[in-house]
Amino acid sequence: MAYGDDANLAPESLPPGVSVVVPVYNSAATLGELVTRVESVLASLGCEFELILVNDGSRDASWPMIEELGATRPWLRGVCMMRNYGQHNALLCGIRAARFDTIVTIDDDLQHPPEEISKLLAKLNEGFDVVYGAPEAMPHSIFRNVLSRGIKKVLGMTMGISGIVDINAFRAFRTQVRRGFDRFQSPNPMIDILLSWGTSRFASIRVRHEPRKLGRSQYTILKLFNQAMLLITGFSTAPLRFSSLVGFGFTLFGIGVLVYVLARYLIHGTGVPGFPFLASVIAIFSGAQLFALGIMGEYLARMFNRTMERPGYIVRQSTNAPSTASDAVQESAFAAATNR
Repeated sequence: MAYGDDANLAPESLPPGVSVVVPVYNSAATLGELVTRVESVLASLGCEFELILVNDGSRDASWPMIEELGATRPWLRGVCMMRNYGQHNALLCGIRAARFDTIVTIDDDLQHPPEEISKLLAKLNEGFDVVYGAPEAMPHSIFRNVLSRGIKKVLGMTMGISGIVDINAFRAFRTQVRRGFDRFQSPNPMIDILLSWGTSRFASIRVRHEPRKLGRSQYTILKLFNQAMLLITGFSTAPLRFSSLVGFGFTLFGIGVLVYVLARYLIHGTGVPGFPFLASVIAIFSGAQLFALGIMGEYLARMFNRTMERPGYIVRQSTNAPSTASDAVQESAFAAATNR
């Protein structure tokens, strides 16, 4: 069974505190500094906290490093997944494992400064349910920034929060929002879409972003394109509606061509000459048909993947925590009963 599936603590039973969730992939070199800085920030908040490091099938020594760091830090919880499932799957695993009433998600490459967490929490306390930490300056090339911003714009429209285009992995939200997707089982989650199922109170705040210290981003142009396709066809019916509009538009175009051909014959006594005209019309209509078929194919592929019931993630082992949130509930109830 996946870590924490259908076993979330009830919102009213969540103790006050902060759970920081970090998906980890080949980041053994930066984990030590990340943990030290997160510890310093969370300790200064004056509340209970935990750090959940989800090892997403790393090929380096990330998991041994997590075990080493957790050996002297009882508030650090490690989760090792069976293989690489992807950033959003790892985040979903950590979110379901969180035990406090506020969750912060942050990347493992130190581009999101842990020192900025307090800004997100302060904004969250203004009455919002989800707050994004938007970078003061876009860190990538112009082409990638434009592509990324376009995807975020579409993402915001899909989520129903089109006024916010600063959606990114540095976010803080109330843990009870996860009740909106506690039974979600698709192998291709998108955390931001899932958050929008539970609330519409979104906000963003400008925070400092730092250059990546080691390695480079795993999100290539191709992966960004795949994410866009997943977003568009996996969580929205807009493409189907668009293909319907395209079909309707070309139907009107076909009627217009017929009217033109008939008018030319009646007025001039001749038809429209030549193969080029006919070939062009056929090419246009064939392209529209293939476009609509391609969109339907994407939806069929999403449906096929979901009907296979492939798990979003499987946990190999964990540290410093009960194996599931349901075990935590049972242990708490047992402790309360034995103390009477």
